[in-house]
Amino acid sequence: MLEQVKQNSLGNWESIAVEIRPSSLKNENGTLKPFYLKRSFAFLPEDRFELEIINYADSFGEIPLAKMFIKGHTEWKGAHPIAKDAQKVDFTADEAYEVTPLHQGFADLLNNLAKDDFENWEVNKPQNILKKKFLPFGLAEGQVFKEYDLIYIFNDMMFWGARNIDGRGFDTEENRPTNLQIPMIRK
Repeated sequence: MLEQVKQNSLGNWESIAVEIRPSSLKNENGTLKPFYLKRSFAFLPEDRFELEIINYADSFGEIPLAKMFIKGHTEWKGAHPIAKDAQKVDFTADEAYEVTPLHQGFADLLNNLAKDDFENWEVNKPQNILKKKFLPFGLAEGQVFKEYDLIYIFNDMMFWGARNIDGRGFDTEENRPTNLQIPMIRK
């Protein structure tokens, strides 16, 4: 069954529309700020992947803030109980992790929060954050970004895990998702 899921996962996938997720940042009233994004994902042979995420300031995707490009490896960890044929999958960004500001306000924010070991942040200028201290994403020096997630393929749609409603990331096995989020469709 695992080999069939892996085979069905190969190829290019993209968001159907702008997606919403809870972020770890809070509004003044204590509620979590929304995180709007679109994903473009390529699952490659030999358990490799590429992921591009565009983050938006609005729910219609009219004000792009930043682009993240992640490239690395997957580890298949066995069946996930959320649905028949769902699989636990760990994503490790061990080949590339780039951030590109797409809005001057975001570039300004990065110039305040991520100055060490980086050039001046400019709109449309990507910078590599792989294994670097990057406070905006909570990454420490030498840390490789890893998520404990899931993949479920249904009717040519790829589902990953829904974000935890309290904003926690998928940074440990205990935080692995237990629900499905909006799927991506095959490109």
